[in-house]
Amino acid sequence: MRRFALIALIVLPVPAAAEWTVLSGEEIRAALTGRTLAYESATQDFRASGKTLYVTNGRDSWGNWRIEDDRYCSQWPPSDLWACYAMDRQGNVLRFVGERDDITEAIYAD
Repeated sequence: MRRFALIALIVLPVPAAAEWTVLSGEEIRAALTGRTLAYESATQDFRASGKTLYVTNGRDSWGNWRIEDDRYCSQWPPSDLWACYAMDRQGNVLRFVGERDDITEAIYAD
């Protein structure tokens, strides 16, 4: 008499690596307004007024921020020049992408 063993192979879905989502201007505004981000060695607070506070090594630096053409833009006195970045999101991680593809990542600190 033959005996057969039934082997069931259960394949569970493996989560794909989370992909980055490109943010629109309104999504950037919602992601930043009233929030604080933590970078490798600094934090940045984004006020609804358009002011932003960057703190590194206990030093405060006040600047300005706005949304322009689906990009985050910032300006740091005494300079009057604005630098703009595309923004992506992956869960709680935000990525600022510069015009030369320089990338800075941050997570929510609040």
